[in-house]
Amino acid sequence: MAETQREIERKFEFTQAGPGQRLPDLTGTAAIAAVRDRGTVHLDAVYYDTPDRRLAADGLTLRRRTGGEDAGWHLKLPVAPGVRDEIRTPLADTVPPALARLVRSRVRDASLEPQVRLLSSRKVSHLLDARGTLLAELSTDEVTAEREDTAVSWTEVEVELADGADPALLDAVEKTFRKAGLKVSDAPSKLARALAETGAEPPARPGPGPDDETAGAHVLAYLRDQVDALISYDPAVRRDLPDSVHQMRVAARRMRSAFKSYRKVLDREITDPIGEELRWLAGELGVDRDQEVLHDRFQAAVAELPRTLLTGPVRSRLRTWNGSRRAGSRRRALAALDNDRHLALIDTLEGLLADPPLLSGAAKPAGKALPKAVRRDYGRLAARVDHSLSLDPGEDRDHALHDARKAAKRARYAAEAAKPALGKSAEKLAKAMKSVQTLLGEHQDSVVARTALRDLARQAHGAGEPSFTWGLLYGHEEALAERCERDLPDVWAKASAPGRRAALG
Repeated sequence: MAETQREIERKFEFTQAGPGQRLPDLTGTAAIAAVRDRGTVHLDAVYYDTPDRRLAADGLTLRRRTGGEDAGWHLKLPVAPGVRDEIRTPLADTVPPALARLVRSRVRDASLEPQVRLLSSRKVSHLLDARGTLLAELSTDEVTAEREDTAVSWTEVEVELADGADPALLDAVEKTFRKAGLKVSDAPSKLARALAETGAEPPARPGPGPDDETAGAHVLAYLRDQVDALISYDPAVRRDLPDSVHQMRVAARRMRSAFKSYRKVLDREITDPIGEELRWLAGELGVDRDQEVLHDRFQAAVAELPRTLLTGPVRSRLRTWNGSRRAGSRRRALAALDNDRHLALIDTLEGLLADPPLLSGAAKPAGKALPKAVRRDYGRLAARVDHSLSLDPGEDRDHALHDARKAAKRARYAAEAAKPALGKSAEKLAKAMKSVQTLLGEHQDSVVARTALRDLARQAHGAGEPSFTWGLLYGHEEALAERCERDLPDVWAKASAPGRRAALG
């Protein structure tokens, strides 16, 4: 059974190495009223990674550690600078499946092998407030790192906050430490330092050079960000973290959109099949995301209704409906991530970045080539909005508005990809396109919601429950869609104000 702990810490080292190094007394620093010695423990950790150190390159650590109170397998996933989620499982001889799944998007078909062994003698102290409550754990580690025939040693000081402690404590401790001759460690982790000092630092990812202002360099940099997001959100989706499915899906859509928008930069004979695989992945993830959005929408709508309008077991019916659908959609999302097709897609994307199918347009200056693509997508959106507004309300208009929404999203993504090259003009257009996308998205959500509400009403009726409340919510969604349609001309007029296209010209 895996358990997760949020780790907020700061690592320090002495500015001058040598014997006789002493830590300052932290009593009186911030809320620290006492420093209690907890003895010394001896830790033996073997760190696992692929031969090309993919986990280390992304700041992840996977280790098997003995000694101390938390012996076992530990996977650390970065959350923010100085913040990581540590996922623990009991000791085993091989990498536990629960942790292997969380690194699968990075490891793929490579093997996980021992890379470095760290032996640490850790002196532990507890930092307590006036009531004896634990604020943080202070550790002084005498570390020896062994890799192949190389061994290096160093002393490291670590302060890890207790659950619920104020992060400002770390700043206060750092101030006291600096006065005593300690600095924040340059290495983000023991493993990173061990690899660097034994000559096994993971290779840096290639990126555009500082003077590379070609359209190809900018588009590839944008795609690299999306591939990184696709890979990094994989473990978040498996852990069912908030908004993770949505963000992973967005990364897939942004890449598909970039392939189409910048077809003068990348050869579509190569990118179109990749786009189809991205569409498959986004579709599999979308079932779970769409159900999540619907449930949140209905919960909020029910919460706003007066009690007198809630007839029958509305909340329990909603829970049952969501539970049955979400279980299936969740299984479908996880099955997609476990599918070899997903891993093959990531390999293909990495291969595309390593050897991109660039066309002649890729060599053109970004400031000239990218605006043309953005204006083309803008024109496509304008035509779809005009077409939808020419239709009478009904199913045909609903479909047309949905098509316009997809065009707004593509125009927005094209502008976002162009921002590093075009600056504020692209940023303003992206913001304008987002406003159109948001309105049309609200309309489409209402269309989907009404279909689900009809289903809920049928279920309630079949169980002998009143269906009045579901009909009432249906009416609210219908009114919302009508309001979106009425607002569209004004929203579009603002988004397409004179000068938008000229700003990118």
